Amino acid sequence: MKRQPLINFRDLTVWQKAQPFVLVVFRYTELFLRNEIYELISQLRRAAISIVANMVKGFNSGSWLLNSGF
Repeated sequence: MKRQPLINFRDLTVWQKAQPFVLVVFRYTELFLRNEIYELISQLRRAAISIVANMVKGFNSGSWLLNSGF
């Protein structure tokens, strides 16, 4: 079975699954205690966003081509 060429980072399955993950992290951290708002919540949210941002950056740099078989 031949894979479709990736044209945009939005075509990546892992990126599509990461988007709902970010939303879940944001919703879940809203339930944390107020005294945790400035440390743990911030760190979790930044980490979740970083996952998606790094995929976009890697895709746009073309580095994904090295391991994709194209």
